[in-house]
Amino acid sequence: MNPLVAEYLGTFILILMGTGVCANSSLKDTFAKGADWVLISFGWGLGVYLGVIIAGPSSGAHLNPAVTIGLAVAGKFAWADAPLYILAQLLGAISGAFLTWLLFADHYNRTEDAATIKGTFCTSPAIKNTPRNVLSEVTGTFVLILVVLLIAGPEFKLAGLIEVKIGLGSVGALPVALLVVSIGMSLGGLTGYAINPARDLGPRIIHALVPIKSKGPSDWGYAWIPIAGPILGAVIAAAVYLTVI
Repeated sequence: MNPLVAEYLGTFILILMGTGVCANSSLKDTFAKGADWVLISFGWGLGVYLGVIIAGPSSGAHLNPAVTIGLAVAGKFAWADAPLYILAQLLGAISGAFLTWLLFADHYNRTEDAATIKGTFCTSPAIKNTPRNVLSEVTGTFVLILVVLLIAGPEFKLAGLIEVKIGLGSVGALPVALLVVSIGMSLGGLTGYAINPARDLGPRIIHALVPIKSKGPSDWGYAWIPIAGPILGAVIAAAVYLTVI
């Protein structure tokens, strides 16, 4: 698969599953209405798992501009390829969020609370405190990128000459999925753990555009935090990786 198509499809599925679990557990009259944070954390983690399975063999499954930037800073990805990767990720996120809205449109129109509606699309702080909100996104993304940089399959050299890597097929995507679940369960309650600029910006754009009966504002004044925070966290993680490891 073309790497850019892989990034688009992988991010599309990730956001469809992620915003889908938020809509499924939050919107009025769904069968999953009232499900807790554990379901949401696992929904996002398994969404990452599916996205990595789709995109991994072709693009490395970044699915996240912060991952792309972090890998580039660490010298593991070409800077020249980063802009198109990020564009593909953003388009995938927009598409995934749009399909979620299309699927749940009846439930969106039955939900009266504007904050609940917005929360199924994009992130917001549980307590608004800009420095700590930024720190939350920086920290979550730092953990994500540092561990991603350290994840590697076992390998050895055959007869001292040929490097052989032992893969686990689709099971090899599980470590990243569990990493996202861990971040969500431990740190996600502060700002909704965007830890991915495309994950927040793409659905926020769809929230601003689609017709929903009780929809409120898209809170563009906050939107820079889930963009800048993850990018800064990725750069710090890459710097730590290069310096210490």
